Amino acid sequence: MGIAQALQGAVSKAIKPLGGDVTIRFVTAGAYDPAAGTVSQTFSDEEVKGVLTDVVARKENELNQTKDKKLTVAAADLTAAPETKDLAVVDSVVYQVIAVETYPQGTTAISYELTLRA
Repeated sequence: MGIAQALQGAVSKAIKPLGGDVTIRFVTAGAYDPAAGTVSQTFSDEEVKGVLTDVVARKENELNQTKDKKLTVAAADLTAAPETKDLAVVDSVVYQVIAVETYPQGTTAISYELTLRA
């Protein structure tokens, strides 16, 4: 086992007892409907544990707002990296992912910090 895999396991193990239930909803764009002017979407949900915190006031800028949240999830607990088109559901509140910060070891993702907005 390499250091990246060991770190992935450690982060996942640390988040599980501390985190709450979170659904990462991966959004995939479908076909364009010219009559309605819309693009259909399909969703794929993954249940994980995550640590939810408020955005730190000193880190507010044009991207972050006071009611935004930060969600930390272990990369090993997801089948794919979240993107800004995806959603996160926490306690029945649906949040848009507005930024994704990946914390890697070499080329292997260890954890993701998602900036969320309701």
